Amino acid sequence: MTHAPAHDPLPLDPRGAPAPRYGSGSLADVLPAALAGLGVRAPRTRLVLPPADRVCLFLVDGLGWEALRAHPAQAPFLTSLLPGSRAGAGAPITTGFPATTATSLASVGTGLAPAAHGLAGYNVLDPGTGEVMNQLRWDPWTEPRAWQPHPTLFQLAHASGVAACQVSAPHFEHTPLTRVALSGGTFLGRLDAGERMDVAAQRLGAADRTLVYTYYAELDAAGHRFGIDSDAWRGQLAHVDGLAARLAEQLPPRSVLYITGDHGMIDVPQTESARFDFDEDWELRAGVARLGGEGRARHLYAVPGAAADVYTVWREVLAGHAWVVTREEAVELGWFGPPGVAPEPRVWHRIGDVVVAMTGVASVIASVTEPKESALIGMHGSVTPDEQLVPLLEVRT
Repeated sequence: MTHAPAHDPLPLDPRGAPAPRYGSGSLADVLPAALAGLGVRAPRTRLVLPPADRVCLFLVDGLGWEALRAHPAQAPFLTSLLPGSRAGAGAPITTGFPATTATSLASVGTGLAPAAHGLAGYNVLDPGTGEVMNQLRWDPWTEPRAWQPHPTLFQLAHASGVAACQVSAPHFEHTPLTRVALSGGTFLGRLDAGERMDVAAQRLGAADRTLVYTYYAELDAAGHRFGIDSDAWRGQLAHVDGLAARLAEQLPPRSVLYITGDHGMIDVPQTESARFDFDEDWELRAGVARLGGEGRARHLYAVPGAAADVYTVWREVLAGHAWVVTREEAVELGWFGPPGVAPEPRVWHRIGDVVVAMTGVASVIASVTEPKESALIGMHGSVTPDEQLVPLLEVRT
């Protein structure tokens, strides 16, 4: 399959792509900045947050800054916390690259960029086995602590005498992703999201110094299935707004509640011009030994000796639709960590020989090998503002 535009667009210059604000305004900076006020030694950050004795982070999967601002009627409480509103002090931060759940949760929980924690995408190559590993399902299995050896911020907080706690759905308690990204202190599983808000508030007031994390997944699920331009997604956003207000109303004294997301989302049209199908396009398949990532952010692992050709072909085929870079360029541009800072050695070859970040509403699907992911309407992963920017909203008592 080929995509033949009426005119030949030029390949996009990756120097024009927005880069995550590692070290000053990314998801990885939030808890280190908050824990500084609790006297916990965490990774350094230039982000400064006013101190509080009790810190709660409510992470809403799929809550993007741009989509939130576009729906004030569905989210009156969250909108009231935006800059320019009466009570608002919140501002956008960036997720990190790729803008995807496994990568973002690892950044939140470790305070590190993907180049350090190593969860560098939805699907990435395990250099030790040659297989592509799914970072959410942890499939195929590998030892979690060998894959991500750094301590979590919850473990550091617990060791410093802070009462750390995660309040989430019960099935997350023993997952490898929780172990490497969010473990430390106490895990409390609650199926009902409203009950999670109540328990989070109770645990926040259970000690003089506390750190509580809670999570909601269904906004993301509605976006993937129905798109963010759907009644189902808007209904979920209204529910999230109610949950956030419920938690905020119960905050004990000397507390701060931060509300954020792990990525935004865009709707990808169900058209051939917006969906480049890797499994059906011989040009895209040529020289690619393994396809990683997801529709909006791809890792390409080349056949030995073919990386330069893969880079050239993908730049041409996706001209005007994607920023296509080599691994070395991605590092220099600061996609996976601060610009020019090399990934840790164990992480280097998890990053593709070629890395692709989509723009506009285009995606690279794989209809045969990734049928479920390829059928999604809402997608995320790239460096566009719709995907990268997430809110950092704040309520203090």
